[in-house]
Amino acid sequence: MIKPVGSDELQPLFVYDPDQHHELMREARELPSVMISSQAAGNAVMMGGGYFSPLKGYMRVEDAVSVARTMQTTDGLFFPVPVLCLLDRVDTIEGGRRIALRDPNMEGNPILAVMDVEDIETVSDEQMALMTGKVYCTDDMKHPGVAAFNRQGRFAVSGPIQVLHFSYFQDDFPDTFRTAVEIRHEIAERGWNQVVAFQTRNPMHLAHEELCHMAMDHLGCDGLVIHMLLGKLKAGDIPAPVRDAAIRKMVELYFQPNSAMVTGYGFDMLYAGPREAVLHAYFRQNMGATHFIIGRDHAGVGDYYGAFDAQTIFDEEVPQGALEIGIFKADHTAWSKKLGKVVMMREAPDHTKEDFVLLSGTKVRQMLSEGIAPPEEFSRPEVARILMDYYRSSK
Repeated sequence: MIKPVGSDELQPLFVYDPDQHHELMREARELPSVMISSQAAGNAVMMGGGYFSPLKGYMRVEDAVSVARTMQTTDGLFFPVPVLCLLDRVDTIEGGRRIALRDPNMEGNPILAVMDVEDIETVSDEQMALMTGKVYCTDDMKHPGVAAFNRQGRFAVSGPIQVLHFSYFQDDFPDTFRTAVEIRHEIAERGWNQVVAFQTRNPMHLAHEELCHMAMDHLGCDGLVIHMLLGKLKAGDIPAPVRDAAIRKMVELYFQPNSAMVTGYGFDMLYAGPREAVLHAYFRQNMGATHFIIGRDHAGVGDYYGAFDAQTIFDEEVPQGALEIGIFKADHTAWSKKLGKVVMMREAPDHTKEDFVLLSGTKVRQMLSEGIAPPEEFSRPEVARILMDYYRSSK
């Protein structure tokens, strides 16, 4: 199986030993505690599950700035984006060398992790601006990722952590949430050797389904991991349980047995385009995928990024040898009226726009909310039915 990034073994930060977990939880209740941001909580969940291995905890400001600039810490460790714990106040933990981090996304704000505090620093406006510009390629506060990053406080608390809980993800999505550790184990149990991963924060329509088949065929893969985001999205995105139901129905009906698994991970979407694409590839390698599909405007939002910036960054900016995972660079896929099948648009140079069945996201949402199924050249009827039921019930 493919090795994790930067080490021979995956290094999850979740405390799996029951006795140690119980003792640590008992200790944590007596420690100074602070409620962290949703973004910092997502980082803890990802580190706990081994997705961000071999990180040991939250970065110092110097390392975060270095990562924003070069995708490497000051010690040369490769990582695509800063991993920070930013707070707006630190009065409850000042002087504490060991603190408890509380979850902002669950009722009662339970303890998520314990941190050994190495430093508490103030992030300057210049440092925030640099990290924002390098990671998001814009400082526009209308960009949801930029707004979320800059809404956090300016006190950066750094140090190694021990994770005690996977936030609401394990409780709310027991059939879908999986750690990198668990996915690696399942890939091995299924006997897969070549595995391609597909990222989604939306339901999968026919073009997405066929893109996965194309990638599997082209790469000679015996397994596909559909890996959906379960964390916070932007307004208007389909809730995770609905996406999950629609995707599982598609896999049940249109994929061969033991060829695809449906899983999810807990993290807040950054909408950071190219940088987030590298992050996505990073933790897909850690979960055991040998290849990762990156299409047009991957992890983008609005018009902030070029159509294929999330592909070219791997050739132009990622340090050589940093990643072993292969990138399957895809174009937009759509139903060809001429050929009677889904094709990549770049592979049909004789086609005009009118030769494809193309529907905007706005148009599809309008049709579904009105109880109108999109054409079968766009969406499987069984998938459309689940989505129409959701829109009808949400009115």
